[in-house]
Amino acid sequence: MTKAEFVRILKAKAGLTTLAQAEAAYDSLFDIVKAALKKGDAVSISGFGSFKLVQRKARKGRNPRTGKEMQIPASNAAKFIPGKALKETLR
Repeated sequence: MTKAEFVRILKAKAGLTTLAQAEAAYDSLFDIVKAALKKGDAVSISGFGSFKLVQRKARKGRNPRTGKEMQIPASNAAKFIPGKALKETLR
């Protein structure tokens, strides 16, 4: 599903009058999630799942083009954990 498809469905389901309103709601939702993760907070959406920030350790890897060993630096990544209701929906 693309952002445009999501926005169209959001407009219909939420009873919004314009696509601009639906796109603003979409953008606001993800801006809030990104800001919370950037602060290190977890975001839990009841019935859907949780997002949290995890730290990846530095590690050794290989350049796939040359095969040369290289050091991959430590980094942060967002992790999604589906909630019970979402898991049951997908069964």
